[in-house]
Amino acid sequence: MTDIRKTLDESAMSRFQWVAVAICVMLIMLDGFDVLVMAFTAASVAAEWKLNGAQLGVLFSAGLFGMAAGSLFVAPLADRMGRQPVIVLCLIVVAAGMLLSGVAQSHAQLVALRGITGVGIGGMLASVGVITAEYSSLKWRSTCVALQATGYPIGATLGGLVAAWLLQHYGWRSVFVFGGLATALMIPVVLWRLPESVDFLVARRPARALEKLNRIMAFMERPPLQQLPVRDAGAAAQGNAVAGLFRNGLARPTLMLWSAFFLLMFSVYFSLSWTPKLLVQAGLSAQQGVTGGVLINVGGIVGGSLFGALAVRVRLVHLTVAAFLIYALFTALFGAVSGALGLAFAVAFGMGIFLFASMAGLYAFAPATYPAAVRTTGLGWAIGIGRIGAIVAPLTAGVLLDGGWQPASLYYAYALPLVAGALAVLAIGTGRTLPGKSRPMAAH
Repeated sequence: MTDIRKTLDESAMSRFQWVAVAICVMLIMLDGFDVLVMAFTAASVAAEWKLNGAQLGVLFSAGLFGMAAGSLFVAPLADRMGRQPVIVLCLIVVAAGMLLSGVAQSHAQLVALRGITGVGIGGMLASVGVITAEYSSLKWRSTCVALQATGYPIGATLGGLVAAWLLQHYGWRSVFVFGGLATALMIPVVLWRLPESVDFLVARRPARALEKLNRIMAFMERPPLQQLPVRDAGAAAQGNAVAGLFRNGLARPTLMLWSAFFLLMFSVYFSLSWTPKLLVQAGLSAQQGVTGGVLINVGGIVGGSLFGALAVRVRLVHLTVAAFLIYALFTALFGAVSGALGLAFAVAFGMGIFLFASMAGLYAFAPATYPAAVRTTGLGWAIGIGRIGAIVAPLTAGVLLDGGWQPASLYYAYALPLVAGALAVLAIGTGRTLPGKSRPMAAH
């Protein structure tokens, strides 16, 4: 496997590889739309069903709970079945969940459907991140992962614009129907041009592995193989895949990666879920609140793109730590200026830049840390642990608001975990220098 991995790492990327990365970006856009669909329809849903803050918090967190379950329990299946089949299965679940959400008749039904939709998205995300990393050359790996992460704010921004128009003309149910149809359209695209992982085919050797591998080599305009490459020692999974995240010197990086994901997502999902509503509570109009939420995601497009450009030149650990700390600063600053329209919009844009730069950094760390046999499990569990933080964050915010907290105070409080997250990222960086073959994919 070493030779084919070395070829992919050191050769120029083919058009086929760039198309695979582009499809991964489109799949991540679905995640961005899915989170924002609840944030932007929250006011309409709450008005129709007369929901309080805690009930809205449950709706926000239901999808995140499903995403955590999908990341922890569905994503690891990709290390056994393959990345592509799991992605297709998850897209079917997401499309069905979104379409059915559009006809939900009660708060309880919508909570259940948000959970089901979340399982599909959570199960898909790790495979998408791993395929992006595995089909990128070493030079462009961090950049491609950053571009993939940028799909989230692109989906959220475009989704926000579509949601605003649909809400005005057809009501909140139409937003979910649109999301379901958009997801269903991605299924034939994935079957057409999103390849199975080369690393998976070599490490797991499923039926017709050589035939599948040579088809991919032809797409990349590389000569066919006469036989499957020799596997690196330990390339095949041994025992429980989750236990494999703690073997061969991986325990420390795994624990630090989990901590960083949890702390980042705790702050991120508070910002993404509650900012539109809290801006309204601070005195802005409903439309201005939506605009503030969109600006976070527009900033994210800039942040992910900027991170991708800098990742070619700056060490990943330094770039990610800086993004965490500046995001913490902007989060606290937003609390101080949320009642002033111009300043609030400017700071929301800045929050978005460094929020998604931080996310891009973490998504680049995980595939670089784990061998192929547990790579999707590693990223899936990191995302899943992060989603647990995402679940707790909106619920906590809802309870605190009902208890009399002011929006500004929430932003000060939610900036603190980001500082701790920066320290965890530093620890991942120092924990990823162990010798041996447990790090087959270097991050630039």
